Amino acid sequence: MTAAKDYAKALFSLTEELGTTESALIDVRTCAQAFKENPSYATLADTPALAPEEKLSLISEAFASVDVSVSNLIKILCEKHSVYSFIEIAKEYDALYNESRGICPAEIISAVPISTEQAEAVKRKLEALTGKTIVLKNTIDPSVLGGVKLRYMGIQLDGSLKARLEAIESGIKKTIL
Repeated sequence: MTAAKDYAKALFSLTEELGTTESALIDVRTCAQAFKENPSYATLADTPALAPEEKLSLISEAFASVDVSVSNLIKILCEKHSVYSFIEIAKEYDALYNESRGICPAEIISAVPISTEQAEAVKRKLEALTGKTIVLKNTIDPSVLGGVKLRYMGIQLDGSLKARLEAIESGIKKTIL
């Protein structure tokens, strides 16, 4: 088990015990996004150039409105010069939350936005197939050309026009004249 998984598991257990799991999830996602958008902040928090008290003070200020369990975790990571790992911890926390609540994130990748009716039909089909609550996200990728790609639970189904054209091209290349 990685350190990120261990930290996420500990945070998840604590927030479950305190009954703050949902609010902590929002804060974990928000903090992870902040670290993604400002990687220099994690670098600053991890640097030994600043006194530990000064770094902890900066973290207390910056994350004053965040769930106390989340801000305490960031402080622990700061003391261990590991704030950079918070983004991975956030992914693991999110996965633990989804697993505990029977939620399965799924992604439809298409060249153009799919209709609400199409999204609902895919969602119903996946819920029947997995027995989980599906949270569907539509990602637009013009390189798909047509059709869709579907990703869920580590599975990728590729019904895109691009994949079909590539299969035809590969077949033509293998044909002996």
